[in-house]
Amino acid sequence: MGFEFQMLDGLQTIHTSFLDTFMISITKLGDAGIVWIILTVILLLIPKTRKAGGYMAVALIADLIICNVIIKPIVARPRPYSINKTVQLLVTPLKDYSFPSGHTAASFASVSALYFAGKKKVAAGALILSIFIAFSRLYLYVHYPTDVLGGLIIGLLCGWIADVIIKKIAERKAKVKA
Repeated sequence: MGFEFQMLDGLQTIHTSFLDTFMISITKLGDAGIVWIILTVILLLIPKTRKAGGYMAVALIADLIICNVIIKPIVARPRPYSINKTVQLLVTPLKDYSFPSGHTAASFASVSALYFAGKKKVAAGALILSIFIAFSRLYLYVHYPTDVLGGLIIGLLCGWIADVIIKKIAERKAKVKA
């Protein structure tokens, strides 16, 4: 964990009032996956994008189960600010565990779901926001770098899971129609 604290502590040296405000705003977009849930609902409501909304819904549900129900309670990793109490937090301390980063996982689950659904341009825009959200978790000292990396990997996996599930459903529907 030494290298992780070195990275996090190094990020503390780049703080400015602008970056603080920006990172707090960016991270709030990921709180409870709200930006991704809103995007999912919008996509589900528009017939032309309903498939992509379905992909995102499945990916986000998979992410919720894998991250919050299974992995976080098993790993039970304390957050960096619980170990290094000298850092002044810019956000309210969280009550759940650190690994994996749920903000990052939900973000990358959404990116990969959009990609697998064939919405590559939307996925590219979502990727930019996802990178900012992931970085904000480090900047704000609420996650270790490996939490963010783990969240990224789990998120990508959840997008792939959505692809597999949606394709299986489509195959079954095709068999029923035939």
